[in-house]
Amino acid sequence: MEGATERHEPWLRQRYVVGILGFLALANGYIQRFCLSLAITEMVATHKLHPTKIDLHACPFDESTVVTTNGTVHRASGEFVWDEATQGLILSSFFWGYVIMQVPGGLLAERFGGKVALGFGMLTSTLATLATPLVARMGGAIGLIVLRFILGLGQGPLYPSLNVLLAHWAPTHERGRLGAIVFAGAQIGNMVSMAMSGFLISYGGWTSVFYVFGFLGLAWVVLWKYLVYSTPSQNPLISDAEKQYILQTAGRSKGEDLPPTPWKSILTSVPLWGLIIAQIGHDWGLFTIITDLPKYMKSVMHFSITQNGLLSAAPYLVMWIFAIISGWIVDWMVGPKGINITIVRKLFVSIASLGPAVGIIAASYAGCDKVQVAVFFAAGMGLMGAFVPSLKVNALDLSPNYAGTLMALVGGVGAISGILTPYLVGVLTPNSTMLEWRLVFWIAVIVLVSTNVVYVVFGSGQVQSWNEPPQPENATKTKDSEKNTPTPTQ
Repeated sequence: MEGATERHEPWLRQRYVVGILGFLALANGYIQRFCLSLAITEMVATHKLHPTKIDLHACPFDESTVVTTNGTVHRASGEFVWDEATQGLILSSFFWGYVIMQVPGGLLAERFGGKVALGFGMLTSTLATLATPLVARMGGAIGLIVLRFILGLGQGPLYPSLNVLLAHWAPTHERGRLGAIVFAGAQIGNMVSMAMSGFLISYGGWTSVFYVFGFLGLAWVVLWKYLVYSTPSQNPLISDAEKQYILQTAGRSKGEDLPPTPWKSILTSVPLWGLIIAQIGHDWGLFTIITDLPKYMKSVMHFSITQNGLLSAAPYLVMWIFAIISGWIVDWMVGPKGINITIVRKLFVSIASLGPAVGIIAASYAGCDKVQVAVFFAAGMGLMGAFVPSLKVNALDLSPNYAGTLMALVGGVGAISGILTPYLVGVLTPNSTMLEWRLVFWIAVIVLVSTNVVYVVFGSGQVQSWNEPPQPENATKTKDSEKNTPTPTQ
């Protein structure tokens, strides 16, 4: 068996097994958290028309496909009568649980390993996805809000756990590449969620979305259990050469036990707060589009459900391609070219902030030209892929040892945007008019640009001094004595 492992090692390196299954973890996670965004457009029975006296820019639509009564459109396929504000609460409730579990999820990942924390969390998320149709029909809006809250709790450890895994598995000069592989799973998840949901709803109804994606999640859980290990030292399949290479280059503390988390230093770290502010901007822009673009395409642009799914998926395909390209460019700039890592991180965060800002606002002024709207959204949001090898791996730069805790703080504060944006959109777009949506897009642009400025001023790509806090002298002596004590043979 050892010989076979060595022969396969060039193409089956275990760090890439972790990377690929981490990619699939994020893909499944984003599919499960955002498939409701498209499904809810077919679940609800009514939504208000936008009369021309309110919005002179209203796009034309095929009135023969709807029944209109007192300014309200009735769709036969819808089961639930929820207004825009209620839909906003349902869509935002995921993030209530998601925010709460960020820091505990990071601590659990560092204590018990990224494999355990992520696997248990995704199992919870998957079971909640499978239960969605039943809970929606039996519990209504309140029941669905509670279930989505539980789903959010399950996904809270997702990013912190992946960062802990990457801190153990990713060599420093491969972080951009491995980070691009893993974190691009979010874009693929969004793309598959939107594109497949449109077809599934067309042929199998809205319930099929949750059953199909739920069973895909169960398949991933099985693969994760048997193929992934929290550290190279725990993996029985890894070659000695790869293990030593990772241990020498990943930047993680060689000791198994870390000193207590230096909370004061972490919470007063200026570069960390720069990263948190940038994450808020990223999440505000991303969640506005992920959560509500299908509603805009449906109620303002009047795309069919299949067209809606495909066009809502397009930005994430471009984003994924650009994320992969950006990852290689970042590694080339930091490695062979030797460009300062802080400069590289700030450059790519800026691309990922300003590009979407321009694309979003251009799409909002493209009027009813469906081609231009689709192109501007795809191109602008596609540039957000530059966040993957910059913002998403910056916690690893600042502190490989406490990457899980840092990512929990960054993701937890940033995810507050996910709580605010769906509800805010529901409040600001009661009539789903183009002018109401334009205000939503302008707010996203302002947040994206202003938070980017903060990161450019205060962000950093350097390892912080508190990454290796001094250990008490007696702890050092204890460890030295343990090294000299023979260990029993297993």
